Amino acid sequence: MAAPTAEAPEYSLGSRRVVQLDGSGLVRVGARPTLGQYLKQLWQFRHFLYYDSRSRVSSQNNFDSLGRVWMVVNPILLGLAFFVVFGLILESSRGIANFLGYLVIGIFMFRFFTSAITGAANSIAGNQNVVQSFNFPRAALPLSAAVRELFASVPVFVVMALLAYFLGGYQITPDESNAYDVELTWHWLLFFPAVALALMTMAGVGLLLARLVNSWNDTKHLITFGTRVLLYTSCVFFSIERYERVPWMKTIVEHNPLFCVLDIVRHAWLYDGFADPHRWVVLSVWAVASLVIGFIVFWLGEESYGKER
Repeated sequence: MAAPTAEAPEYSLGSRRVVQLDGSGLVRVGARPTLGQYLKQLWQFRHFLYYDSRSRVSSQNNFDSLGRVWMVVNPILLGLAFFVVFGLILESSRGIANFLGYLVIGIFMFRFFTSAITGAANSIAGNQNVVQSFNFPRAALPLSAAVRELFASVPVFVVMALLAYFLGGYQITPDESNAYDVELTWHWLLFFPAVALALMTMAGVGLLLARLVNSWNDTKHLITFGTRVLLYTSCVFFSIERYERVPWMKTIVEHNPLFCVLDIVRHAWLYDGFADPHRWVVLSVWAVASLVIGFIVFWLGEESYGKER
């Protein structure tokens, strides 16, 4: 509440003294700040992003006997299932050099990508008590969810790198003449900028979906369907050559951000080289555009978060 100032005029109303207050400095509770102010507030909450992400990762799977080991075991079991079904039974490995490493990178990175987006999308709807009880920039929640998945995936990435290095060059069939010897070179460092761009993309898409889920809860079911579509349009367990007969579909896949990440990491780790530069351009455009658009769309709905539906 604004306090009376020396310049505030006074007048009498009967036996009571009335002071006129200047309310120009008051701000409506829950009002959306300007975009610049919102960014400044979010920067002030940067420590919250870090500690909230770390604490939630530490407490994850605490009630399971194996605890955080499941973060690594789950993608390994999923990769094994895909290897048996698609690699051996359906023979989708034909024409793919170093298929084991190809599949490991695909499964592990797909899990990282989709888990971050799903977590960010549900961060507002799933934390209504926090949103209603505290005053803070709501964008901190979806961004924290994306960063949390990055922290949780660190041991997963280590296991992925070990599997790719020791099993990546293993030949499934004796006539696999196109196999490469996996070597540890500086190209492996390309993984870090690729993951950074992927994280920006996931954060931007997560911000956009978080507002949609908050407005219409049924969006969560569409997200589940979308992750299934993403699985089959990112070449997780088969080659992009499968789309040669459908040029328009191949074009869509080549502009899929997850496919670009997979292609960059696979070339760097398995084939000791650079992916098509077009992959970096597409991924960079996705990272910047999705983060900017997602942030602005989320900011425009700031006043709607936490309201009873």
